[in-house]
Amino acid sequence: MIELAGIVILGIVAQWVAWRMKLPAILPLILIGLLVGPLSTLYTKDGSKLIEPVYNGTNGLFPGELLYHFVSLAISIILFEGGLTLKRSEVENVGPTITKLITLGSAVTFFGAGIAAHFIFDLSWQISFLFSSLIIVTGPTVITPILRNIPLKKDVSAILKWEGILIDPIGALVAVLVFEFISVGEGQEYTQTALIEFGKILLFGFTFGFTFAHGLAFAIKKNLIPHYLLNVVSLSVVLLVYIESDIFAHESGLLAVVVMGLVMGNLNLPNIKELLYFKESLSVLLISILFILLAAHIDLADLQLIYSWNTVILFAIIVFLIRPIAVFLSSHGSDLNLSEKIFISWVGPRGIVAAGIASLFGSKLIARGEPGAEFITPLVFTVVLGTVLLNATTARPFAKLIGVFLTKSEGILIIGASKASRLIGKYLKRNNRHVVLIDSNQGNIDKAKKLGLEAFSANIYSDNLGDNIELNDVGYLIAMTANPDINNYAIEKFRDEFGENGSFRIVGSEEINSPESHDNQSLFSTTDDFVRFMDAVRFNPAIHELELRDYAHYEELSQKARADDAIVQLFIKSPDGQLHIIPSFFRDSGTITDGYKLVYMGRSLGEGEKQDTKVKTLPETAG
Repeated sequence: MIELAGIVILGIVAQWVAWRMKLPAILPLILIGLLVGPLSTLYTKDGSKLIEPVYNGTNGLFPGELLYHFVSLAISIILFEGGLTLKRSEVENVGPTITKLITLGSAVTFFGAGIAAHFIFDLSWQISFLFSSLIIVTGPTVITPILRNIPLKKDVSAILKWEGILIDPIGALVAVLVFEFISVGEGQEYTQTALIEFGKILLFGFTFGFTFAHGLAFAIKKNLIPHYLLNVVSLSVVLLVYIESDIFAHESGLLAVVVMGLVMGNLNLPNIKELLYFKESLSVLLISILFILLAAHIDLADLQLIYSWNTVILFAIIVFLIRPIAVFLSSHGSDLNLSEKIFISWVGPRGIVAAGIASLFGSKLIARGEPGAEFITPLVFTVVLGTVLLNATTARPFAKLIGVFLTKSEGILIIGASKASRLIGKYLKRNNRHVVLIDSNQGNIDKAKKLGLEAFSANIYSDNLGDNIELNDVGYLIAMTANPDINNYAIEKFRDEFGENGSFRIVGSEEINSPESHDNQSLFSTTDDFVRFMDAVRFNPAIHELELRDYAHYEELSQKARADDAIVQLFIKSPDGQLHIIPSFFRDSGTITDGYKLVYMGRSLGEGEKQDTKVKTLPETAG
């Protein structure tokens, strides 16, 4: 009982430390696992581990193979949660690169690392390629925390994020095939068995994942599941899919749950965000337990076995030679520049699937007396720990060094996806700005997506928006909801995270006539509340650009706009195309000369203006 409680407590402490120090949680988790596992034998009185995951006749938590059954089920939940976060819109520009990374890149890693392990450690070809199959994967549990702390282009983040999740079942599939090769033996019998197993894994993995995803989605949409049972029913279905698929085709369960999560994440489900919260919390707990257990399961003799320069050489070849070759071959012909390719090559930490399957297969092969099998688990754990430590500590400075770090985050986050927000978002996108809209109203989000805008449903009172990699280049924050309290809260809560270049909100109705009641440092407009924005867009859903001659000309037009309820001033556009929020532009001593433009919404002011017809008409009438 003490051991079980201790694992949970230590795991959550490690998660907090990782959050505080902005590190992937896997790093402190593995270190804690080693301290209470193999390293604890150096300081305990009887030389035993503080935590022994597998029952050895005198002590231990899991008898027989129960530890690996627990690991398998836990990984299925983690991968399903990862699949839920994958959105098709993220890969519009980088889909081919991701596809090649998880196919061609995996092949390069498999053969390259296998050959290196064979010659460096003098392992058999079977054991060498089992090792290389296990380090194909780059886990989402370690990629995501690293990316959250580095402002990168969306395409770079999307490549690393999707690779980390999609490659997990692929790595597991390859590892299973190699394990079957070792178990069955070489020759025609193996070839036939491998092909049959490969086909079964793909067939049942995709079939079960796709079918159950749509079945659960149908039940959710038709309210066949009561709200209070939604999360636990979804959890039970995930476990059912994993187990059933695995029964029909061994090790196809991981593919099935990833497919299920991916399909459900891209369906229009009313409770998907709530489901994601639950799975995310559960994943954090499971990851905390798993890494401590798996690290504690290693024996000190295993660590001593690989305590040599050969391990360093193998690690260097995998990280500094094989990974870059895989990335450069996979990204050939893409829009990625040289610096972006180098950065993706640098960031390739291994995660939970590699560690879990290595422990399972390594122990099975050792029990059968397979020569060299004792190297599998410690070598894989060395690569996992080494890559995580390397990437967690160097990814940010390395990004700055090679020039992929976004020194100035130009992305814009608009809180509230009303009709006015959507019109402004479309205009900003037309002016080459990365725009993301969030709203708790799914209808508004759907309308924004139909306009080609990035948008997702979120509740700012409960969401940790910093967890969204899609927002890592955001430096401007605009709060445009109908509720002044929400706007004020959003500014206060997310100013430091997303408003480094400026955070703005629309003025509340009661503030317009009481300028002393607000701080105009953060106002999008000092004269236009939400009602006026909606009146303007309802009267004429168009955004106009009007040439300005000087400040006097601007002031004349501004007075006309303020006097008309169907006009809202938005930006001052400088000759170089930069857009400036009007209050902050003049507060920062901005001057208007020939070539500047007034950007506004609603009724036309005339005077030979240029209207941006590409954002003139919205395809919907409500909202």
